[in-house]
Amino acid sequence: MTPPAPPALPERIGHRHIEVFRALMLTGSATGAAQLLCTSQPTISRELARLEQLLGYALFERAQGRLRPQARALRLWEEVQRSWQGLDRVVEHAMALGQPHQSSLSVLCLPALSHALLPGALARLQAAHGPVAVSVATQEGPLLQEWMAAQRFDLGLTELGEAPPGTRVLSLPAMDEVAVLPARHPLVARPVLGVQDFAGQPFISLARDDPYRLQIDAVFAAAGVERQLLLETHSAVAVCALVQRGLGVAIVNPLTARACAGADMVVRPLEFAIAFQVHMLLPLHRPTAPEVDWLVQALTQEAQHAF
Repeated sequence: MTPPAPPALPERIGHRHIEVFRALMLTGSATGAAQLLCTSQPTISRELARLEQLLGYALFERAQGRLRPQARALRLWEEVQRSWQGLDRVVEHAMALGQPHQSSLSVLCLPALSHALLPGALARLQAAHGPVAVSVATQEGPLLQEWMAAQRFDLGLTELGEAPPGTRVLSLPAMDEVAVLPARHPLVARPVLGVQDFAGQPFISLARDDPYRLQIDAVFAAAGVERQLLLETHSAVAVCALVQRGLGVAIVNPLTARACAGADMVVRPLEFAIAFQVHMLLPLHRPTAPEVDWLVQALTQEAQHAF
């Protein structure tokens, strides 16, 4: 026995009905609406009659071949116009997303990298691909990892090589830490600095729990070289600012050193190696725009040409 067919659902007012209503309000006649919608006048009349039937009231008065909107039609027209403007904005936004200068990348990075690495990479990005909208937020390590795991940004920049859950890691080319000196310091005359050159020198350090501080201190401890450790701060940018004021010498990453170098501070390579590396975090569960690949390439090129 054939099961009975399910009851037909009542017809509802659809987008086509509203489209016909809008065309009628714009043109004032079924003929004009038909031309606007590339259809026939009988089809428009039929769609209008069906809309009025579903509404339970007339929208227009027919007078000498023209359609005169009634009060309810005018009130409905106000709402249709607002909704249509919203739809137009959606369409414009959808089209704009296809243009590189309208796409927006969100980047999360350590504060020092927003000062040193990222500006040069963004300059390379725009030189190669034209204007691209980029939003940059800064955060320290623990929260940076957490926000990237939450898929809140298109790309993250960190010094930690461990990928938070829901992300993957791409490592930028490794670099070596460098020495930074006040411009008038006697050590400026030396093209390369060794461990012994720092003996007795006022030395500006990173914070005690910083992993690079630990590596630097280990090098000097192994060589038996003592420095004057009077000043320490949490960021490489702050270290360089203190060096610029002539308060001591320091060892920092080459990106920050290059960004801060100038008339008051010079940079010198080291005879010994302390590796510095930046890692890019990419979310696994966030839609990827092609501009992300462009930025990855620009960051890689910037790191390769750090010095």
